[in-house]
Amino acid sequence: MNDLVTGRARIDARFEKLQAEGRAALVTYVMSGDPDQETSVEIMAGLPAAGADIIELGMAFTDPMADGPSIQVAGLRALKAGITLEKTMAMAAAFRRHDTETPIVLMGYYNPIHAYGVPAFLATAKTSGIDGLIIVDLPPEEDAELCLPAIEAGLSFIRLATPTTDDARLVKVLQNTSGFVYYVSYTGITGAGSADADTVGKAVSRIRRHTDLPIAVGFGIRTPEQARGIASVADGTVVGSAFIDALRNSLDADGTATATTVSAVLDLTRELAAGVAAGKK
Repeated sequence: MNDLVTGRARIDARFEKLQAEGRAALVTYVMSGDPDQETSVEIMAGLPAAGADIIELGMAFTDPMADGPSIQVAGLRALKAGITLEKTMAMAAAFRRHDTETPIVLMGYYNPIHAYGVPAFLATAKTSGIDGLIIVDLPPEEDAELCLPAIEAGLSFIRLATPTTDDARLVKVLQNTSGFVYYVSYTGITGAGSADADTVGKAVSRIRRHTDLPIAVGFGIRTPEQARGIASVADGTVVGSAFIDALRNSLDADGTATATTVSAVLDLTRELAAGVAAGKK
């Protein structure tokens, strides 16, 4: 793959393109392997055409402390179906064979990466076409564990800022952040609240005083109307639990994919993309 469209450069290129178009990104979170690997691969492949600008690919883990019930259960479904970190990266590699432009960000927890081995993980992630990492349980004080090696390998390390991140802490959080800043719109677990555009807009303005990086906002965005509001004040709108719930509601009584599972996720993607487009800045 050409270095101009890999790693950090692919994320940077996507936000530059969106800025030129005057709109925010739709960042879609899906759990790898949920409800099974074949269905998950099909969903991932269809996301860009449905309007996803960046794909967050969840790494299933047995103890997802920052995730609400929807994403926790999605991870358990994926693990039950046999997903592994290695298979997750294989999904990214398969996606890259037909899409070299859409950024992929792995999101999850450090334990599976530590068990895999950091050097081996980064080498595989890079060759699989993964562009960035969001590891929610590694604070800046632990940058030597994964953040700095990831940056050296050419991957973005994306940090989370929250409503409780004061200006002094924000400087530390942003120190080695690249790609974009992920602002969590409320304090708590995923899927537990809703995002308010006015409050988020003030927070985004504060963060902008400390960085030139794009700012994407997640947690509490479920509808096209909410997506439109956040898109009007931020550089990206991140949606996760709504996709997981749409997928779950399409499954049969045994938790198995049905003929409507893929379309349930992709139809919601189109609706949210239209909302983001309507929030054009």
